[in-house]
Amino acid sequence: MTFAEKHGALHVEGVQLADEHGEAVRLCGMSTHGLAWRREFVCEETFRELRDVWGTNCVRLALYTAEHMGYCTGGNKQELFGLVRKGIDLAKELGMYVIVDWHVLDEKSPLVYADEAERFFDALAAEYAGCPNLLYEICNEPNKGTGWDEIVQYAERVIPVIRRHSPEAVVIVGSPDWSQHPDCALDQPIGFDNLLYSLHFYAATHRDGLRERVKRCLDGGVPVFISECSLTESTGSGTPDLESGEKWFGLLDSYGVGYIVWSLASSPETSAVIAPGCRKLSGWQDGEIKQTGLWFREKFRRK
Repeated sequence: MTFAEKHGALHVEGVQLADEHGEAVRLCGMSTHGLAWRREFVCEETFRELRDVWGTNCVRLALYTAEHMGYCTGGNKQELFGLVRKGIDLAKELGMYVIVDWHVLDEKSPLVYADEAERFFDALAAEYAGCPNLLYEICNEPNKGTGWDEIVQYAERVIPVIRRHSPEAVVIVGSPDWSQHPDCALDQPIGFDNLLYSLHFYAATHRDGLRERVKRCLDGGVPVFISECSLTESTGSGTPDLESGEKWFGLLDSYGVGYIVWSLASSPETSAVIAPGCRKLSGWQDGEIKQTGLWFREKFRRK
C-alpha cells in the first residue's frame, strides 16, 4: 500500500495535517525548480527515485507566474498546464501527494495576476475535483511591500474557485516578505477551513528570530507548513549551514511540521540538490548529489 493509499484525503486539524482516519500526517518532499526551465525532472523515474530511494512522500510543482516566460508573461500556457497535469498524474500513480505551487515572485503581489490565477485554479480543480492527493499552494512568496490585506483579498477570490470543485481541498497560503510572516494569521486568519500558512526558510540566512516566530504561530493555533526550505542562504547560494539546519529540524520535528526542500535541479546553486553537469534523472550516486541533497536525503529517510 502506498503512502497516499494509506492516508487518503487530508485535512487540517488544529495545527497539523491529518488523514482520513484522523491520524496526523507529515508531508516531506522535494520541490521542482521552475517548470518552464527544469521540466526534465517531471518524469516517472525521478518521482519513483524520490519515493523509493530518498524516502519522500510529496512533490511540489513550481509554476512560475512571471519569470522566464512564466505562465502569465508569455509562457506556453498549454504546455505548462500539461506539465502540471503530468506531475499530478505521476504522483497519483506512485501514491504520493502533490502540491501545485502558483509561484508568485517577481510580480510581488498575488493580485497582479489574480484573474489568471482564478482561471488556472478553476480549470485545474475542475479536472481534479476531489483528488485526494492534491494540495493547492495559491501564492508562493508575496514580497516587497505586499501586505497581508492584499493576500487575504486574493485568497478570498481564489479559494472559492478551488472549493467550488473540491470543497475539502487543503489550500496553502503564502505570507508577506517572501512567506516569512504566517504570524499575520494570529490576528487576522483567513476565513476558510483546511488552510495551511506557508513559511519559507533558508538556514544560513534565517535563524533564531524566524524559528521563534514559527513556534509562536504553532503555539497560537496557526497551522504552519514549510513549503520551501534549504540549508543555504536565501539567494539559494552560499555555504550550507548545517548547525542552523539541525536547529530548524529540531523545531519542526517536535511539532510534526511538514516541509518541502528547494530544489530538484542540477545547477551551480548550492540549494540545487543534483551536481552541475549531471544529466541523470534517477540512480544518482553520492558523488552526483550535493551536500544539501545528501543532508536532506538522510532527513527524508529518517522521518
